[in-house]
Amino acid sequence: MTDSATAPQSVGGPGLMQERRLLTPIPGPHSRELLARKAAAVAAGVAHTVPIAAVAAGGGVIIDADGNSLIDLGSGIAVTGVGNAHPRVVEAVTRQVAAFTHTCFMISPYEGYVAVAEALNRLTPGDHAKKSALFNSGAEAVENAVKIARKFTGRQAVVAFDHAYHGRTNLTMALTAKSMPYKSGFGPFAGEVYRAPVSYPFHDGLSGAEAATRAISVIDKQVGAANLAAVIIEPILGEGGFIVPAPGFLNAIADWCAVNSVVFIADEVQTGFARTGAMFASELFGIVPDLITTAKGIAGGLPLAAVTGRADIMDATHLGGLGGTYGGNPIACAAALASIAAFEHDGLVERARQIGAMLLGRLTAIQATDARIGDVRGSGAMVAAEFVKPGTKEPDAALAAGVAKAAIAQGVVVLTCGTYGNVIRFLPPLSIGDELLSEGLDVVAQALKEA
Repeated sequence: MTDSATAPQSVGGPGLMQERRLLTPIPGPHSRELLARKAAAVAAGVAHTVPIAAVAAGGGVIIDADGNSLIDLGSGIAVTGVGNAHPRVVEAVTRQVAAFTHTCFMISPYEGYVAVAEALNRLTPGDHAKKSALFNSGAEAVENAVKIARKFTGRQAVVAFDHAYHGRTNLTMALTAKSMPYKSGFGPFAGEVYRAPVSYPFHDGLSGAEAATRAISVIDKQVGAANLAAVIIEPILGEGGFIVPAPGFLNAIADWCAVNSVVFIADEVQTGFARTGAMFASELFGIVPDLITTAKGIAGGLPLAAVTGRADIMDATHLGGLGGTYGGNPIACAAALASIAAFEHDGLVERARQIGAMLLGRLTAIQATDARIGDVRGSGAMVAAEFVKPGTKEPDAALAAGVAKAAIAQGVVVLTCGTYGNVIRFLPPLSIGDELLSEGLDVVAQALKEA
């Protein structure tokens, strides 16, 4: 055991001991010190979920400044899919930093940006000609996807869905459905954004075809296909509650878009890069988006995002109409190429499926004996449990928050989500071991039992 008064070295990666270890209560004294500095120096609106000062991470653990080792079931919100400080990423980033850190691709292009675009064009769904553009964040990718769709179609309206989350910028706040904490008090928002009902099988009981008919009826009546530039949807809705649409729903929406020359955008910022047991969640549903947005897991923890899609759509924008000072930064591109190599060659897609089988199996077993779990759903290493009042479908946000808080206190990082705040989501890094994952689920199960 490490002396709790001594902070561990700030060295991460898979070499860390893969164990849950609590040397102090959470937060410990060193973490409390940093959190006090945060309160004094950082804007109050920047919240945090886990009250620790992280100093290292790797495999399936996060180490705090007090020597505590927490099981990571959040991956920094689905970012560190390959694992924190993955050796491929560390090596590639170190090499790139020593070469150059920035030129701005719009000023002096470099090979890394082009190589990432080539990889995305190859890996994303569909065998049609594709092109890509790189940006900094998921929200920025979504903004640009909408911009590209509007330019290509000459139309302005955009449809998003109930329970959607697409970002925190002005346009993406308009696309996002949930008010608190993402939108409240920040308007007015960008115009010509409309909302349609999504397929939510646990609550609406509709088949995919029925839910699609309902959504298309709303779109036809409230917007009209002739005015519509794009429809945007997460194949599995993330912040809205890990909602998996009923079979056929996405296909029917995509088909309607194709018939009406509407650009179909799949927001795969959270679902992309092996997270769902496929390289992209669109593959699970047999859909081929016109445009696909990616970020989060793309670069092993470095900020990078992309829009990839049909070459004719991507090329519709005039010269200079796309870009940004830091978009496709060379260090982030090096990390992305290393991460993509790991996804393709280290068995991480199959590992996501294995993790999914463990998560779904364990959570459905708990659900069978606890009526407070209304639904268990997801795919691969993107699984959630929805908490309800027993015998009803009434959301129980307090229970979800209480279970998450208790699990964190016992050294397991879990995150809540959902429009109603009543969902706990499981997003472990694909580098986590079975024993550590099983122990993390044990802790969550005990927290639920004691709630």
